[in-house]
Amino acid sequence: MEKLEKQIEAVVDDILADYRKNREIDQMEASRQPDKDAVIDALEKLRRIVFPGYFREKNFRVYNAKHNLSMLIEDVMYNLSKQISLVFQEDGRTEADARQTCLTFLGKIPQVRALVQTDLQAAYDGDPAATSMAEIVFSYPGLYAITVYRLAHELYLLGVPMLPRIMTEYAHSVTGIDIHPGATVGKYFFIDHGTGIVIGETTVIGENVKIYQGVTLGGLSTRGGQSLRGKRRHPTIEDNVTIYANASILGGETVIGQGCVIGASAFITKSVPPCTTVSIKNQELQLKPHGNCEGCSKF
Repeated sequence: MEKLEKQIEAVVDDILADYRKNREIDQMEASRQPDKDAVIDALEKLRRIVFPGYFREKNFRVYNAKHNLSMLIEDVMYNLSKQISLVFQEDGRTEADARQTCLTFLGKIPQVRALVQTDLQAAYDGDPAATSMAEIVFSYPGLYAITVYRLAHELYLLGVPMLPRIMTEYAHSVTGIDIHPGATVGKYFFIDHGTGIVIGETTVIGENVKIYQGVTLGGLSTRGGQSLRGKRRHPTIEDNVTIYANASILGGETVIGQGCVIGASAFITKSVPPCTTVSIKNQELQLKPHGNCEGCSKF
């Protein structure tokens, strides 16, 4: 047992020595970094604000909307402004800047809710399997991912680093839907099923757009690395476009015109004119009886 303890102590000493190499991964000042759990907690409270009747805190004993909302807003204001203050340190912005930014963000919630209402309506109108609005709010991953995106996008527009990405990547981990907070998305956006969707930072999506699982709205290449920062890398999807499963639309100069229908598994790197249907010619299917299945002799 004593030998094992010494071996463990040696491992600890080796790792501590490795920590002293002064690389980015060796940074140990946790107090200067945002708390991911606190950001996610604030996000879930924001969702309760967006959907007050669906995700009410069960421990609340006072059924007064103003009282409950005040408690939530104060909680988010205190904790989220603290996280904003931490990420503002890099460029010298103050705690006062963080508080004002958080207050401005909270003032955007009615605007966010108005957009989410259109997304909810689009999901209900666009999915014959939906039996009610409540079913969509409670169980559709697409609406959850879009709601998180819309909240994170407002922080992104206010110049808050890191936190918007923590929010959307949390939604990504929960839903399989990856929407960068920098993307621009219009009203009545519907994601059906959703798993495997990727929407890049400089993507622009118009109104009444519907996309299915596995769709990628991405860049043609990332080989340029940081030299591509701030440049248009992702496509523009105009109004009233439907994009079916596993289609890939790539490139900052690629525009999908209004009213287009993009078929499943299409791979597009050039613009498509309005009111166009893009599809892949059906592959020939070959059906050959092999006679090895149990019971085949019955047919």
